[in-house]
Amino acid sequence: MIELINQGVYLLNGTTFATGSEPLPDPDEAREQTITYQILRAHDADRAQGKQMHIRFDAMMSHDITYVGIIQTARASGLTEFPLPYALTNCHNSLCAVGGTINEDDHVFGLSAAKKYGGIYVPANMAVIHQYAREAMVKCGGMILGSDSHTRYGSLGNMGVGEGGGELAKQLLRNTWDIQAPEVVLVWLEGTPRRGIGPHDVAISLVKAVFENGFVKNKVLEFAGPGVKQLPVDFRNGIDVMTTETTCLSSIWVTDDEVRHHYELHRRPDDFKVLQPGAVAYYDAMIRIDLSSQESMIALPFHPSNAYTIHELQAEPERILREVEADARKRYGDKVQVDLLGKLRDGKLWADQGIIAGCSGGTYDNLSQAAAILKDQSVGNDYFSLSVFPQSVPVYMSVTRHGIAEELLEAGAVIKPAFCGPCFGAGDVPANNGLSIRHTTRNFPNREGSKPGQGQISLVALMDARSIAATAARGGCITAATDVDYTDTHQPYDFDARIYEKRVYQGFGQARPDEALRYGPNIKDWPQMPAMQRHQLLELAAVIHDPVTTTDELIPSGETSSYRSNPLKLSEFALSRRVPDYVERSKRIQADDRARRAGEVPARVAAVLEQLGVKAEETSFGSCVFANKPGDGSAREQAASCQKVLGGDANICYEYATKRYRSNCINWGIVPYTIEAATPFDFEPGDFVFVPDIREAILSGKEQATARVISAKGVSELTLHFANLTTDERQILADGCLMNYYAARQA
Repeated sequence: MIELINQGVYLLNGTTFATGSEPLPDPDEAREQTITYQILRAHDADRAQGKQMHIRFDAMMSHDITYVGIIQTARASGLTEFPLPYALTNCHNSLCAVGGTINEDDHVFGLSAAKKYGGIYVPANMAVIHQYAREAMVKCGGMILGSDSHTRYGSLGNMGVGEGGGELAKQLLRNTWDIQAPEVVLVWLEGTPRRGIGPHDVAISLVKAVFENGFVKNKVLEFAGPGVKQLPVDFRNGIDVMTTETTCLSSIWVTDDEVRHHYELHRRPDDFKVLQPGAVAYYDAMIRIDLSSQESMIALPFHPSNAYTIHELQAEPERILREVEADARKRYGDKVQVDLLGKLRDGKLWADQGIIAGCSGGTYDNLSQAAAILKDQSVGNDYFSLSVFPQSVPVYMSVTRHGIAEELLEAGAVIKPAFCGPCFGAGDVPANNGLSIRHTTRNFPNREGSKPGQGQISLVALMDARSIAATAARGGCITAATDVDYTDTHQPYDFDARIYEKRVYQGFGQARPDEALRYGPNIKDWPQMPAMQRHQLLELAAVIHDPVTTTDELIPSGETSSYRSNPLKLSEFALSRRVPDYVERSKRIQADDRARRAGEVPARVAAVLEQLGVKAEETSFGSCVFANKPGDGSAREQAASCQKVLGGDANICYEYATKRYRSNCINWGIVPYTIEAATPFDFEPGDFVFVPDIREAILSGKEQATARVISAKGVSELTLHFANLTTDERQILADGCLMNYYAARQA
C-alpha cells in the first residue's frame, strides 16, 4: 500500500515522472519548482536562493498551555505590540479541574494581552486551535507558526510549522525562524479509499512506514497525485495533521476545487489560489500511497507507529498483545500490571472506551460517518463508553442541524465541547488497565492521563472514527469499519460564522498600550538565568536508554499543565513519570552552583574542580540529561524550560527526535550536545562531564569539543558535537537563554 522510493525524482508539470532520457535541470535548481520552495522563498527575509533560510510568518497560533509563557518571554524582551495576526485559543486547559482559579486566570490574562498588544482571542470551548486556524486564519501560499506540534495546514495550501515558544517570541520581536534549506519528499497519492476507510487509517500507515527509519525527518512532505482529488477536505486535513508524527518539518498539498470550496464556504474566497509544482520539480525522495488498498488500522501502545491492520490484530491477537505487555514491563517494571490479554473474549479484543476528538478526530465528516454507522445501533450499557468532541462550535452547530448529533446521542454516545484534553491526558481518563480507542493524534505513555508512578495505567490505541463507531456498535468489540455496511446520507458541512463574529475578540492592528495585563496569582515571571561561563561542569541527573524519549516524559502533560504559567511550580513535574528522582537531583546540583557563584564552593564540587585544575569562578555547574533520542512529540517549550529552571545546562544524546525540541533547548540556553552513534554511553546519574573552554568554542564557530567524564570508573574522554548552530543561536547559548540575548541587545 505504501512504497518508499529513496532516491531523487523529477515531476513534470505535476502529472508525470521523468524517465531520465529528458534534459533535466540540476536538482537544486529544480527543487525551487516545488510548492514547498515557492512558499518558503516567498517568506525568506533574504529573498535569496541560499542554503540558509530566514523565515517570517504570516500569522501565529497558540493555546492556553503555551501563550502565557510566550507573551511573558516577549514582554521581558521588549514587546510593544503583535506585529502579525496572533490567535490565542483556549482548548487545552479549558476543562482541567486542578489548581483552583488558575486556568481561568490564564484565560483572562490572554484576553488582556490580546487587547494590549493587538491579538485575536478565541474563548474556551469555542474551537480547538487547529480548527480555528483552518476556519479563520489559513491562506493559500501562506505560512503559520504555532506553539503546538500539530500546526499543520498544508492540505489547505498553507504551510504550518509547530515550534516551541521561543521561536514565536522571536517572531513577535520581528526576528526570523532560521533553518537550513530542507529536503522535500513527494507523497504521491493514487486510487480511491473504500467505504469505511478514513484519514486516520492512511495517516497511521504513513507513520508506520517512515517513523522508525527517519525517512522524512526534518523534511517537508508535498502531497500530489491523482488520488488527491478523490479526498474531501476533511479527509485531507485528517492525514495532514498527523504528518507531525512522521517527524517531518512541515507539509503542503496541491490545491484544487475542493480547497476552493473550503475558502468559499468560510467566506474567504480571495484567500484561495491554485498551488501546483512547476514545470520540472525535483524531490529528494518519494512515497507512493495506493489509497484503494488501504486497510482499517489500529496503532497500539505506545506510539502511532506501532501499527497493524485491524484484520492482522484479529488474526493474531495473543502474540501482538503480549508484545505490548512486554513493552510495558520494560518501561515500568513492576510499578504497574498491564493485562491486555485479559481483554480477549472468545479470541476477540474488547475496548473499554471510545473517543473521537480534537484537531484530527472531531471533524464534521468523521462525526457524520460515525453517526451513519451508529444509526439505529447502541453502544450498550456495559463497561464500554463513547464520547465525541466536535472540533469547533460551527462544527457542533452543523452536526446538530443535520441530525448527526441526534443519531449519536440516540446510540448512547456523549457529545462534549471543543477540547483537546483527550489528546494530551487532561480529560476522559479511562479506569486503571482500561483500553481506550481514540481518533486523536497520539498514544504515547500518559497521554490518556494515567500515572504509572502511582501504580495507575491505562492504554490508548489509535483508530479512525469510522472503526471506532463500528466497534461501538458492537459494544466495544474491536471492528474494522470496512466490515460493516452503512450509507452516509447526511448533508455536507455548512459553516456558520456568526458565533465567531459574536464571541471572538479581533484585535489585530488595534493594540491598546494602556491596557493593563491581568495577572492571576499563579502567573509568575521567568527566574533569572545565568550566562554561560568559560568552562562547563555537568552532573548527570538522568540517564535514559529508551529508544525514544517523548516530550510528555520530559514534562508530563495532563493536569500538570495547569501550572504552565508558574515556571518554578511546573518544573517540579519534570521527568516525574519517567525518572522520579530527577527533580531532587537537579535541585541539589542547582543549589551547589548557587553556592559556587556566592564564593562558597561545596566540597564535592571543589574536589572535582581541583582534580580538573580549573577555577570555580570560571566554571559553571549544571545538571545534564542523557537520552538516546529525546524530544519526540509535543512542541511545548516546557520540556526544555523546566530543565533550565532547575539548573540544566546541557543535554547529551545520539540524535534529537525533532528540530523543535532541539530549538527549545537552544532558546533556553541548554547546549544540545550529540555523540557519535558508535559511542557507548555507560555512565550513571551522579557522574560528571567537564567541557573545557566551551564558551569560546561556541562563539568561535567550532562544532565539537573533547570533554572529560569523571565517574567511579575513572576519567575518560568523550567527543561532544554541537553542529549546525546559527550565529544567533551561538550567542543565545553564550548569553544563557533567549531572554538574556534580547536583554543584552537592548542594553
